[in-house]
Amino acid sequence: MVMKVVILALSESGEEVARTIASNLNVPLHGRIDRVRHADVYFNNALEHIRDLFVSGHSIVGVCASGVLVRAIAPFLRDKTLDPPVISVAEDGSVVIPLIGGHYGANRMAKEISQVVNGFAAVTTAGDIALGVALDEPPIGYSLSNRSDAKAVMMKLLSGAKRKIIGENIFSLESHLEGEVLLEVTMKPKLGSSSHLIYHPKNTVIGLGCARNTDPEELWNLVECALEEQELSKGCVAAVSSIDLKADEKAINEVAKRLDAPLLLFTADELENEFDRLENPSKLVFEEVGCHGVSEGSALACVGSEGRLLVPKTKTKNATLAISISNEPLIDLPGRRRGSLAIVGIGPGQSSWRTPEASSMIANSEELIGYGLYLDLVGPIGYGKTQTDFPLGGEEERCRYALEQAGKGKRVALICSGDAGIYAMASLVFELMHRSVENLGVSDAARRVDVVCTPGVSALQAAAAKAGAPLGHDFCTISLSDLLTPREDILRRVEAAADGDFVIAFYNPVSVNRKTLLKTAREILLKNRSSDTPVLLARNLGRNGEKLLYRTLENLTVDEVDMLTVVIIGSSNSKVFRLGDGLRIYTPRGYSKKLDRDLV
Repeated sequence: MVMKVVILALSESGEEVARTIASNLNVPLHGRIDRVRHADVYFNNALEHIRDLFVSGHSIVGVCASGVLVRAIAPFLRDKTLDPPVISVAEDGSVVIPLIGGHYGANRMAKEISQVVNGFAAVTTAGDIALGVALDEPPIGYSLSNRSDAKAVMMKLLSGAKRKIIGENIFSLESHLEGEVLLEVTMKPKLGSSSHLIYHPKNTVIGLGCARNTDPEELWNLVECALEEQELSKGCVAAVSSIDLKADEKAINEVAKRLDAPLLLFTADELENEFDRLENPSKLVFEEVGCHGVSEGSALACVGSEGRLLVPKTKTKNATLAISISNEPLIDLPGRRRGSLAIVGIGPGQSSWRTPEASSMIANSEELIGYGLYLDLVGPIGYGKTQTDFPLGGEEERCRYALEQAGKGKRVALICSGDAGIYAMASLVFELMHRSVENLGVSDAARRVDVVCTPGVSALQAAAAKAGAPLGHDFCTISLSDLLTPREDILRRVEAAADGDFVIAFYNPVSVNRKTLLKTAREILLKNRSSDTPVLLARNLGRNGEKLLYRTLENLTVDEVDMLTVVIIGSSNSKVFRLGDGLRIYTPRGYSKKLDRDLV
């Protein structure tokens, strides 16, 4: 995955250095409001801004005191292999400090930045100091098979052990004829050790084809056997490739996942361009998909004219495989990846309520799609991405567009408030995918995209948390919008909820043209519950203008409610009481019986 880098300037004194870095690295500059004159993105709260960038996977270069960066990211540190690099740069550019991620890009970037600003890269990792390189960070196009042994190897080298280079010298280090430490570059599947690091050039591509719904184990066994016969390490696989019709084939995607390699896809026409280089062209395949070879064609298309077939088409009952090889590591490969649609619930709006997974999905997308207000709430992690705004009422067009854009191979995020699966766009997305093209569904390409949903904090949860614990016992949610649901069905559900004595959360309680359903629901509930049943009105949760109003069922009025309000009606057991800082509402689960017994 491409590293997403953001340069931060917190003051006017550091703005020039920050701008120089941003310009040379061709990345955006984020500046603090009223302190930085010219920036691509402005922010007010530095700690919150840094946190949002960090949890969404951005690499951060802060032209500021290192303490600011440390305090912002400290609560969110996970693992050195997962956290993005963070670098601190003195305001005058004199010192560049990689704070975290030294062996995962930070040291390399710090050295690059130091050259840009004529500063000193304060690299502190032992390997870089002693050797000038990080042995667990091989050059692009190579992989290290036994990364866990790198620390032990480095300690031996720091203690004076001699090193012997076997194969390509990818680090340009001095090699001894004999050495206690071995650094080997090979295509063979070797086991390393605490004194032997194994590197592999990523110079091969596995082309795959298979019948629909092929057992993943059948395809994986074919891959393993082919690699074993060629004495070829899995670490040499730069990509898995196939025809675009197989974008959603479970077996092929599973192989790519197990090899930790991207799946690259080609059209039938692109594969047919490789006809002259095929060793096993097939008329039957041509009749079925429009090209004479899928496995061989996709393997060759991926390595280009300089590559060749290492393993011609080999097959099992339901699958075919070919392997291509290049003389050099493969870095910029052709083909497109499988499109993806992330259906993201960002919560009610407060950034601290947005999950790290949601932020990461947004950060990793190329295009954001949603209602304009929701796109605005995404904040800085949406900067630089294509943003397509659809108005309220354009939900079908919004979802259809998102799917079709993903069908083109793009990484798309569909932004929803609250939880995307609760009265939001997730159900509509899957409905469109379920329908055939003839039945007003989406295109075949759109149905092949990878759709992922992430949970979000719903308005219901946010309201309950703010007010106390009104959802402490059984509850239900009912939308009072009759645009898509018949009025009779809505009232029937209100009757059932009233009879069952559920706590009820009403979504979409009123609109400009619809104010009677909430009033009718109130009348139904008054037949089953006392007039003093507690009611919570929660509006603009997590945003400016947040308001909580406590009412009773008797004095609930439509005039205090709008589309931005969640209405929670207590059950017959719900309680309201006053603390020093205000009212609280809760619904007991039955612990009072035990508490009362303990009093006796």
